[in-house]
Amino acid sequence: MGKFELSNRRYLGSKTKLISFIHEVVEKNCKNINTVLDLFGGTGVVGYSFNGNCSVIVNDILKTNIVAYDTFFSNDPIDQNKIKDMLTQYNTVEKAKENYYSKNFADTYLSKYNMKKVGYIRDDIDKQYKNKKINKREKSILICSLIYAIDKIANTVGHYDAYRKNGNLDQKLIMLMPNIKDNNNKNNQIYCENSNQLVKKISADLVYIDPPYNSRQYCDAYHFLENVALNKKPEVFGTARKMDRSNLKSKYCTAKAATEFADLIENIKAKYILVSYNNTGEKGNARSNAKISDSQILEILGKKGEVKVFEQDYSLFNTGKTKLEDHKERLFLCIVGQNKNEYVANNISELVKSPLNYTGGKYKLLTQLMDKFPKDIDTFFDIFSGGGNVGINIDAKKVICVDKNDKLISLFKYLQGEEYYHLVNHLDSLIDNYSLSNTYKNGYEFYGCNSGNGVGQYNKDKFLKLRSEYNNSNKKRDDLFLLLIIYSFNNQIRFNNKGEFNLPVGKRDFNGSLRKKLQLFMDKLHSKEISFENKDFRNLDIDKICKNNSFFYLDPPYYLGDASYNENGGWTGKDEEDLLNFLKLCDEKQIRFALSNVIEHKGKIHDKLLKWCLSNGFNINYINNSYKNSNYHIKDKSLITREVLITNY
Repeated sequence: MGKFELSNRRYLGSKTKLISFIHEVVEKNCKNINTVLDLFGGTGVVGYSFNGNCSVIVNDILKTNIVAYDTFFSNDPIDQNKIKDMLTQYNTVEKAKENYYSKNFADTYLSKYNMKKVGYIRDDIDKQYKNKKINKREKSILICSLIYAIDKIANTVGHYDAYRKNGNLDQKLIMLMPNIKDNNNKNNQIYCENSNQLVKKISADLVYIDPPYNSRQYCDAYHFLENVALNKKPEVFGTARKMDRSNLKSKYCTAKAATEFADLIENIKAKYILVSYNNTGEKGNARSNAKISDSQILEILGKKGEVKVFEQDYSLFNTGKTKLEDHKERLFLCIVGQNKNEYVANNISELVKSPLNYTGGKYKLLTQLMDKFPKDIDTFFDIFSGGGNVGINIDAKKVICVDKNDKLISLFKYLQGEEYYHLVNHLDSLIDNYSLSNTYKNGYEFYGCNSGNGVGQYNKDKFLKLRSEYNNSNKKRDDLFLLLIIYSFNNQIRFNNKGEFNLPVGKRDFNGSLRKKLQLFMDKLHSKEISFENKDFRNLDIDKICKNNSFFYLDPPYYLGDASYNENGGWTGKDEEDLLNFLKLCDEKQIRFALSNVIEHKGKIHDKLLKWCLSNGFNINYINNSYKNSNYHIKDKSLITREVLITNY
């Protein structure tokens, strides 16, 4: 009887042709590998290539693949003669009765004749197992042989999303004996679990990861074979006759791929992690585009250890007719714990800095301010929240950030609704679309510059195009606003009196430092109860605010200041007077507040503020301040600015 090998299957993304490349990387860079975990096993060929030299752990969510693993990786005893006899019997079946498969799949993937045969064989395998004529592994071997026989003659292009309408249905269904080498299978383990959950329970010396790359769900591509493997006879629908596969959908095929990958890597226990991923980016058909960028993979693996990248030319499956040039399969090898980036994204207990470098932001003063805030705050109002440095870090049951800049509030709500790695993937795509620099990925030399002079000259015309498109659009996009801030001078925000973003290009881009800052900020944003309101302070209804344990912190534009947000008549004497009257009313309503301001600036005294404090008995706490970024244009550095925190408690 003829035999078949584990690799004798048509399978999307199969790594059969990359086996030698994978082993070359492992042999040259890894030591003392005794156990290998093939985490997204698919056909299982990578794990199988280590079989015999190592103990292999293989996992996949599809039962189609599990029966193959039971066949080729298991060490459970079998009667090969019995299996051969049964295969011979199945191959001689001529007149099978109408059944589930012939009724639902006739003349689609196989002819009606062959579908009748499939139904008879599959039901008989279950019958033999139920009657204890065969054991669990023998059952898997017979199902595996049937699946490989189907796949060999299936009227498809290698997957079951569709079938050929004019294909050849006359081929015979012939089951073969698997070429089993049980001597190599002594300590192997087989799992059919969610990979992200499995890694929390097991460990290995080397973990090989080959996740889905794009939006093509494997349960969609192999639904028919999965149906045969399970034989539960579910209702099927559509031209492709698919069953309900909702329980098999992978997040790695969605916008959540990078977030899922980050969670996976964080929980892996291994000496080495080897990741296969291609470089399609957004080169071809949308369904074939990679969901995780190279920069994201490097960033995520970099938190686990030292990362080395290897690549090899490779042809891939593409759903469209686009010809992809220079396609490469990448291997990312992480040496766990070596030169590890000690930054931990989920450590949300420490102070984080806003990625928006808002002029006058209070990040550097936070410890001083928080030391003077009450300790029993239930609801914290960050009024004039700006870049959000105070609100994002404050320890309160609930935080409400209030600002009258509608674009700023909209951006914070956008960040709140996004996952970090999905957002970064999108930003990297926008960066490519506008041909802006990406030194995080390519370094400075790639753009003909260095860290000292920066990428401003390279980005200038691209930035102006981005700025123009943003300013001229009717609906201001949050993602473009964020990209403008990232590439603008000092990552600041400034609008002219026409409402146009008018900062020039900066010398930095979306580098590693800013990516970390954004991630820490978003982690904190998602970890606490925080909301954002687009309001002027005068529109706050203080009568509806609970007096018990509520607290107002206000950081308005300084009347004596000259920051960018105070240009074009941004903060007038009338605004200052309204603010002081508002706070006097808050005090009468027994709402505690703290007001950041300056009593003296460039030799001028804020007499009105000083008299207001003294007449109402408010406390003036002097703050040791330093705003080097906003004072770059001041020639006389000796002119004193006295920053204060005024409190009514």
